[in-house]
Amino acid sequence: MGERLRAVLPSVFSVILALAVCWCFIALTRDARTATDAYFQMLRGGLGDWPAYLDGGRVALLTRPLGEAAIKASILLLTGLSVAVAFKVGLFNIGAQGQMLMGALVAALVGAWWELPGPLHVLAALLMAGLAGGAWALIAAWLKLARGVHEVISTIMLNWVAVSLVDNWLVVGPLRAGAGTVLSTTGTPEILPSAQLPRLLGEISRLNLGFPLALALALALWVWLSWLRTGFETRAVGLGAEAARAAGIPVTRRTAQAMGLAGGLAGLAGAVLVLGTELRYPGTLGAPYGFDGIAISLIGNSHPLGVTLSALFFGALRAGGTRMQLLGVHKSYPELIQGLALLFVAGRQVWLALLRKPRRASQAAAQAAPTPGPEVPRA
Repeated sequence: MGERLRAVLPSVFSVILALAVCWCFIALTRDARTATDAYFQMLRGGLGDWPAYLDGGRVALLTRPLGEAAIKASILLLTGLSVAVAFKVGLFNIGAQGQMLMGALVAALVGAWWELPGPLHVLAALLMAGLAGGAWALIAAWLKLARGVHEVISTIMLNWVAVSLVDNWLVVGPLRAGAGTVLSTTGTPEILPSAQLPRLLGEISRLNLGFPLALALALALWVWLSWLRTGFETRAVGLGAEAARAAGIPVTRRTAQAMGLAGGLAGLAGAVLVLGTELRYPGTLGAPYGFDGIAISLIGNSHPLGVTLSALFFGALRAGGTRMQLLGVHKSYPELIQGLALLFVAGRQVWLALLRKPRRASQAAAQAAPTPGPEVPRA
């Protein structure tokens, strides 16, 4: 338990330090009271306006902010898990953004063009989006395994290929709504109602099925990595590919499987965004959730449960960022907090060295303590 706690504390300290630094930024540019009030507004925007609700307000004061936080957290969680799974085999998946774009596009097309009963339509759109993201990631896996191309280079290039292919051509060209007519608009046609992710709380919140789906996938990944043989082999490849190969583990297969799974998770993130909130592929997908997944994974120590907590926390902060504008503070501060937390997590060895000092001091004190001698019997 002590070792697990020491593994978690650097991330916790990094987030706390990032919150403190951003508070200082606001206090220096405005004043301390405004900085404190802005943080309270951010919490109310992400966790609900509890004072107003307890004072007799409507339940929507809680459900709407919590729903927005859950929507953002679900996408951050899926992209964070995408990066984390690739980490487990020693690969750095920078391409979650491109994989998410491909998944979002396929989900939008399946949702708009296919006609299926409700549950089957949602399932088909999610499945095809996951396959599209996985196929896009397997290109980088093949380049790594067959040609020795570093995955950082290939995934970055594939990101820009996806952006140019989807955002700059398909959704503003041949796949745009009403293509070939005078009523054409940027973006794909709206998905059919049967393909929309069901809202869990009706009209009082935009919380949809994507949130429990993301949580279920995080739990499934934790079970797989912790308890199943293939999960153990995946982690063994990441710890040492040559040693794993000498032990008889199929390194190439496990690497390709992990990268395909990583792409599938990013593709599902795009599907949740399109099927749950956008309801079509817009002219541009906007927020770079795929790149945010890198920060979420690193802050969560690439552990499915840690990534889940990180995504929930930053999902709430980002949902509440817009309320900071009520005090004249820019809504991008949650992204700044996330970026600083990632920067501080990068100095993980510094945190670990600081945590070792009290332990070494206690051990030295224990060794320096005099050892009691044998008890002398009284006469």
